[in-house]
Order: sequence, then structure tokens, then C-alpha cells
Amino acid sequence: MGSREVIDLQGTHVTVAGLGVSGVPAAKVLHARGAHVTVVNDGDDARAREQAAELEALGVTVRLGDGATLPEGTELVVTAPGWKPDKPLFTAARAAGVEIWGDVELAWRLRGPDAAPWLAITGTNGKTTTTQMLASILKAAGLRTAAVGNIGVSVLDAVLGDEQYDVLAVELSSYQLHWAPSLRAHSAAVLNLAPDHLDWHGSMEAYARDKGRVYEGNRVACVYNVADKATEDLVREADVEEGCRAIGFTLGTPGPSQLGVVEGILVDRAFVEDRHKNAQELAEISDVNPPAPHNIANALAAAALARAFGVPPRAVRDGLRNFTPDAHRIAHVADVGSVAYVDDSKATNTHAAEASLAAYESIVWIAGGLAKGATFDELVAKSAQRLRGVVLIGRDRALIREALARHAPEVPVVDLDRTDTGAMLAAVQEASRLAVAGDTVLLAPACASMDMFANYNKRGEAFAEAVRGLAAGA
Repeated sequence: MGSREVIDLQGTHVTVAGLGVSGVPAAKVLHARGAHVTVVNDGDDARAREQAAELEALGVTVRLGDGATLPEGTELVVTAPGWKPDKPLFTAARAAGVEIWGDVELAWRLRGPDAAPWLAITGTNGKTTTTQMLASILKAAGLRTAAVGNIGVSVLDAVLGDEQYDVLAVELSSYQLHWAPSLRAHSAAVLNLAPDHLDWHGSMEAYARDKGRVYEGNRVACVYNVADKATEDLVREADVEEGCRAIGFTLGTPGPSQLGVVEGILVDRAFVEDRHKNAQELAEISDVNPPAPHNIANALAAAALARAFGVPPRAVRDGLRNFTPDAHRIAHVADVGSVAYVDDSKATNTHAAEASLAAYESIVWIAGGLAKGATFDELVAKSAQRLRGVVLIGRDRALIREALARHAPEVPVVDLDRTDTGAMLAAVQEASRLAVAGDTVLLAPACASMDMFANYNKRGEAFAEAVRGLAAGA
């Protein structure tokens, strides 16, 4: 990226908005660089007091129970990504002409001279998997890298730690991008766009606009989804560096400047000599785990970013072979009586569930939970032909039941009116009763889990445990 000056924060009065997983590290980093730091936080619970005590011991000022008022003399605000843009604190900051950064923006500004370039990934679904695939491919090419960002590993830690990297694979949420105005990636991808977090962004247009920020200032490639025109529109609108290219990925046969699939082979017609005539084989579909359509799309997006960085074809294949997906993402739990049981508890919205349902031909679908304002008509209409039966759980299951009545009235539905710990066991038993040999019982809830479970991991674990119990009794 070339040598550059690191921003000097010595003596600057900085307000950090929010404690939590990003606020505490940000406050520590700012304090270590000589800033006068005040942390404000809405909550005043035991966890917040514990974090406050840790920071106060360092000399950081912490104000609990009041995240609305801008401390006097504030010259910069650094916010946790989840804080909504319409918070009174931010209104006051904007009125005072004070900049507002997220932790990603702070990391970007603090990168040292000749820091590792970023390959950035965003989208409604598939971000984590694609980022991990990309890191696996980069490692297979012998590059020093890490998967960081909205993925559990802080970008601040990666940028300011002792480890030297050649390149970083960075997952970015729409929240993080909203608060990262100066971020300029080497290359970036928007995987897909579907309504999500609209309560935070205010509208689909604002959500898309924040996702599109990932393309700003790209140097080599803006990677988009050929099947999702909205992602290509964002590329067209982006202000990129001279020579940066639009690179599409498709599950069909790729055109020039695209990556795609030909007779079971992932191929590159973007980063090859004479792309109008030639294609480079990268990997086989069987190298992608699992080889579900949406996961092949993830692999193509990761391959496009890696190829933009100059990675050889063999590393794409080896990196995909080496990759193991996280738990609860289309995870095959067991086969019981010639019926496959698959855990995709991570499918917490309709877009993710639609991709999951598209991976199988004949499905008994376990769905439901917290809808978060979602509607289900489009999902059910698209998936109706694949449904053998449906088992509904969770608080907002009636919304799915009504969509099924409208678009798949012939599909048998079991409505489980219970939210106790045994509900998932009952759901799996009902699903096994509906399924016949060759079917897939698929947990792809299309909803959040918090009405019944601590998180989607716990929901997936309950499903897997119920399936194992079924197998033991078979």
C-alpha cells in the first residue's frame, strides 16, 4: 500500500461509545497512544462495571448509564459498530463537527507504513465462510495471512499485533462499513444483498449504500455476484482507482472477466491471458465443502479475491480442499434410515434459508423462531416444490405457517406449540415421521434463535443431539 504516516492521537480528547468486544480494545489502544479517553455506555450492569473497573485502572474515564450525552471537549468519537446512527450522541457529534469512527476505521488509520493490504468481504450471507475460504487459499499460496474483522478476531488486534502479515482477509458487516469512511481495500467483494438489519439502517437503500462502501477506492478488483444485480450496481456507483476491474462470479458458464462453473470445474476467465478465448481451471466442485450451490458461489468469490492478489490456480484448489466450514453451516449430522439430517442453524434469515433449501431435492424442513420483521412468502413460494413436510417451532412460526398455507397448501405441516428444552427433540421426531428414504431433514430456521435458545449454536447443538438420539434408537 506504500509508506504512509500513522495518525497521531497524542493529547486528543476521544469519546468511545460502548464497551463490549470492540469498545474495550479501542479504549485501550487509544489510551496507549496518548489520547485522553472517556468511555460512555448505555448499560450499567455487572459486566459493564467489571469492564469499567479494568479501564479505570489504566486511567481511562468511564461513564456508565449515559450513552446519550457527548462529553465536553470531545474531538473524536470512536463507536462500537452496533450503535445506531441516529443515537443522540452522534447527532451532537455531527452538530459539533466531530468525526465518528468505528473500530475498523481506527484500525485502518493506525496501520503502520507498508502495512498488509486488505481483501475485504461483505454481503448479507456467506461472509464468514468466504473469508475463511479466502484465508485458506492465501495460506495455501504460502502467504502470511489471517481471517479477521466481523469474525471473532479484531482488526485492531491484527493491525497492531506483533505478527507480520502479507495480506489480511477481512470480513466486514454493514455496521462496520457505515463507520469506516476512509477504508480503501486492495480488492473487495459484495456476495449478495437481501433485506437485513433494516431497523438499524432505516431503509434497504441505506443498507445497500453501506455495503457498497467496501468498493470505494479499490485498486485491483471489485468482485460482484452475477446473479444479484444489486451487487453489480454497487460496483458501477463506486469511486475506484484507475485500472480497477469489475469481476463477476456465477454458478453458470463465465463470460470474460468472470469466474464460474463449466462441467463441474471452477474456472477463471478474469485473471488469464486473453480472457476472451481462454479459461483457467481452478478446482473441482468436489473440492468445495459442502458442495451446495451457495457455497460454490462463496468459493468462487474467495477465488476471485485470491486471484486478484496474484495467487496461483493450484493454491485455490489446495485452499478449498483444506477448508473446513464452521459448525451449524449445512453440517451433515447423520443418516438415519436412509434419511439425511442436516444442521444449518446459522440460516437465521430468509435469504440464508433459501440458499440452504436450494441445496436439496426433497426436504422435511424444520423452521421458525424470531422473525425480526421478516416475511416468508417469497421463500416458501421458491422452495415449495422441494418440501415433503414442515415442522414449525418458535415464537413467530405462525408467519411461516400462513405463508405455507398460501403457497404450499398441499405440504403437511406440524405446528409445535412449545418452547421448552424438549421442543427440538419433538421437532426431530416429528420430522423423522414425515420423512421417507432419500429425504433430507433440514434445520434451516429462517429466523433468529433467541426465543428458545441462547444463540444459533445452541439451537444447532440441540438438533444434533436429538438426531444422535434418533440414530441410537434406530
